[in-house]
Amino acid sequence: MKIVFRENGSIGVETNGKYVLRVGETETVIEKPKFSLCRCGHSKNLPFCDSSHKEFGFIAPAAEIELE
Repeated sequence: MKIVFRENGSIGVETNGKYVLRVGETETVIEKPKFSLCRCGHSKNLPFCDSSHKEFGFIAPAAEIELE
């Protein structure tokens, strides 16, 4: 699994299969090799990114994490 914090943008998650995302009581099964999570808090589709960070001028550094 690879997690990419995009400069001034979303959190990109690269998977090799199916993952379950739990937010509070809600459980979402993700069956995609890649998806983006909101990092700015303004998405209308939380926890997923809808590119709202561009409209709000979100600023944050880039980073990358790779897990085996």
